[in-house]
Amino acid sequence: MSALEAKIAAAETRIFKAVFPNTTNHYDTLFGGTTLHMMDEVAFITATRFSRLKMVTVSSDKVDFTHPIPGGTLVELIGNIVRVGNTSLQVRVDLFVEQMYSEERVKAVSGLFTFVAIDQDKQPVRILTQ
Repeated sequence: MSALEAKIAAAETRIFKAVFPNTTNHYDTLFGGTTLHMMDEVAFITATRFSRLKMVTVSSDKVDFTHPIPGGTLVELIGNIVRVGNTSLQVRVDLFVEQMYSEERVKAVSGLFTFVAIDQDKQPVRILTQ
């Protein structure tokens, strides 16, 4: 495994959350905006853990909601670096929904988030200095 591959693997971020009633809509499923908020947060943490630089979200792309996320379930969000450029990187976040009292688990949402590293003047900076 190369040094870059090891750094990418080490940046993987996993967060679990419970879906409580205050985060659901009138269909008793997780609000889409709340889902995106959680995904962007995991993507930000992943990007920062990889780069150890100030990172800002510049885009979210191709977010697919393929399964409802009911209230009273658990979600696991997994962030992984999928592309590293000069000043930007891309993070894929997959969200899995789990039943609390069974082993049932299904991927419910997947999306791509692009971040740019910035300096104190909010100007882009190189991510990798090698």
